[in-house]
Amino acid sequence: MRFTKTDLNRTLYVKPDVMEKERQWYFVDAAGQTLWRLAAEIAKKIQGKHKAHSCDFWDCGDFVVVTNVEQMKFTGYKLFNKMYHTYSGWKGNVKSKSLEEMMNSNPSKVLWLAVRGMLPKNKLRKKRMKRLKMFVGADHSYEKMTLIPLMGE
Repeated sequence: MRFTKTDLNRTLYVKPDVMEKERQWYFVDAAGQTLWRLAAEIAKKIQGKHKAHSCDFWDCGDFVVVTNVEQMKFTGYKLFNKMYHTYSGWKGNVKSKSLEEMMNSNPSKVLWLAVRGMLPKNKLRKKRMKRLKMFVGADHSYEKMTLIPLMGE
């Protein structure tokens, strides 16, 4: 079902159950892709910005499956200079890791944090992030789904 507006003065309303059925599955191989460009494209698909009935208060986005997360590339000196900080709330408990350390320990967390930071900070963010599926390596458990290539593959 295609959603197009013929009368631009009327609001297009799509029922939530119809939006749920129309969700598509996108696939992207992260090998050789730049992290932040990849995260921006994923954030657009998860939000549903590419759809005609996109709206900021509707959750109309799609699923994204990402493989080879450990093979992403970075520009400049970000691998050594970019820091990730965590704070427990106690005095002196700020822990910092460089991007290189994060990629060695948990590469999917790096992409997860980048995509999460690009989504709007509202009640829908947690629900949208559940539609991002990331895998280290080329194998994934979504072979049965009809996957659409995300970035010209």
